[in-house]
Amino acid sequence: MEHLKSELDSLRGELSQMYTLVLNQLQKAEDVFLENKTSLVKEIASTEKLVNAKELQIDSRCETILALFTPVAVDLRFVLSALKINTNLERIADIADNISRTVVHSKVSFDKALLEKIEAKKAFDTAIEMFNCLLQAFEKEDTLIAREVFTKDKVIDNITTNGVSVAEEFAKQSPDNLSQAIPLLSIMKMLERSGDHLKNIAEEIIFYAEAKVIKHAGKTSES
Repeated sequence: MEHLKSELDSLRGELSQMYTLVLNQLQKAEDVFLENKTSLVKEIASTEKLVNAKELQIDSRCETILALFTPVAVDLRFVLSALKINTNLERIADIADNISRTVVHSKVSFDKALLEKIEAKKAFDTAIEMFNCLLQAFEKEDTLIAREVFTKDKVIDNITTNGVSVAEEFAKQSPDNLSQAIPLLSIMKMLERSGDHLKNIAEEIIFYAEAKVIKHAGKTSES
């Protein structure tokens, strides 16, 4: 039992490190996008390799725990959730890397008034708030904090939906505006996907802490 506890503690520590790594990636991507800090792009790409290595390390530890210690109850739920949390975190890191690359490849300086109207900063800040909620929820095993993520995810969804019409109107004003509108919509869609991954992580925290499966619960009740 002591060996299992030691392995679970190590797994928890590695996941916390993964949370922090990916959160930093998303924050840097925000700086690249909103502040045009393209000097961070190479740093993001370099850290992406570290994130990938960390993902493999965590997966390997989970597999070792399952194979050697056959955990049960909450311990088993934690390991299973850790595998899924790890995957979602790695995908968010991919999104952060893709956002920074999109900014560089677009070779445009986004119109500040457009960014404000489309609420780009609010969307990024909301995603980072979700991240901070999840880190607290994970470390404290507090499912009430984890549930705050669901409401925040709807904020990003609404911003993205409204942003489509704003970008379309901006593009209609001048053909040259397409060079901004297209990558801007792509970035907002990527950010929306990161919100979905964060929501998935919240569901996994609730699963291992409360033994409740809430994924697709809304869809089931609607049908």
